[in-house]
Amino acid sequence: MQRLLFPPLKALMGSPCLRLLVPRAAPRTQCGCSCGIRSALRPGQYSTISDVALQSGRGTESLPSKAAERVVGRWLLVCSGTVAGAVILGGVTRLTESGLSMVDWHLIKEMKPPTSQEEWEAEFQKYQQFPEFKILNRDMTLAEFKFIWYMEYSHRMWGRLVGLAYILPAAYFWRKGWLSRNMKGRVLALCGLVCFQGLLGWYMVKSGLEEKPDSHDIPRVSQYRLAAHLGSALVLYCASLWTSLSLLLSPHKLPETRQLLRLRRFAHGTAGLVFLTALSGAFVAGLDAGLVYNSFPKMGESWIPEDLFTFSPILRNVFENPTMVQFDHRILGITSVTAITVLYLLSRRIPLPRRTKMAAVTLLALAYTQV
Repeated sequence: MQRLLFPPLKALMGSPCLRLLVPRAAPRTQCGCSCGIRSALRPGQYSTISDVALQSGRGTESLPSKAAERVVGRWLLVCSGTVAGAVILGGVTRLTESGLSMVDWHLIKEMKPPTSQEEWEAEFQKYQQFPEFKILNRDMTLAEFKFIWYMEYSHRMWGRLVGLAYILPAAYFWRKGWLSRNMKGRVLALCGLVCFQGLLGWYMVKSGLEEKPDSHDIPRVSQYRLAAHLGSALVLYCASLWTSLSLLLSPHKLPETRQLLRLRRFAHGTAGLVFLTALSGAFVAGLDAGLVYNSFPKMGESWIPEDLFTFSPILRNVFENPTMVQFDHRILGITSVTAITVLYLLSRRIPLPRRTKMAAVTLLALAYTQV
């Protein structure tokens, strides 16, 4: 039995690969006991293969496991849902014209709403000093003011909830060692984008509170800042969702054929087109351009309105002329739906995983529902 076992073991111990893993032990002491071996070893030297395994195991304790990746992925999935909720609530706030009801911004102080009659009257008096009340809402009652105030308040409180949903779990996962080096960079970028989003929201609201003596138009926020606010929210949502799905779903290994590369490039271009269409929608909302023409597919009695280039210089029309802004949004919307349709047809020609096919069908259905 010894002849069967020990010669192979000696050969194994003598291999150059194992010598690299198991440093040579120090000479035995005269007592010949194993404790002498261990006491004579310098740091970094191991006497047995089991010592090497134990030492290497200590170095991998802090590495993120598959279970930790799933927890982080689910957390980011929930965060992306909260961002989507903030976008929806922001749209409702915009439709109810409530965004300018809170005329100041305090991170902690404004979390407590007015409770007494005196506090509500003081808040209402602050609102009366700004253009929206003076020009648009001179006949507004305190009860009507409470409604729009609570709409804006709910949007701001939801934004703080989104911030806490990102920052607190991120700090916990970082401390537990559940984030890889690459994931730490992503999480830092996402948390930074959340903070930037909050500051950008107040910067947008301030544009609607400014006095404009030469203008008697309805007070509204800057369409440029509104587009930036919406665009950063969409980037935050997409980045969070993409990162979460990359952790929760295993990637499919497909052969890199020419058809697959063409489909991937077309999908990236379609995503950029949809993003650009959403930003143009922010310009439509900021200028109330949707009220200029309310017929489709024609704009009034013609396909191309005559007042597309009334501003000077010409480039101003793209961003400040309500007619041009609505016209551009229509063109971008139709182009986006067409691109999504072509993307779906291209995906039908390639053998794709079931998950990818379901995503293509869902995207097509949502596009036509949007139209």
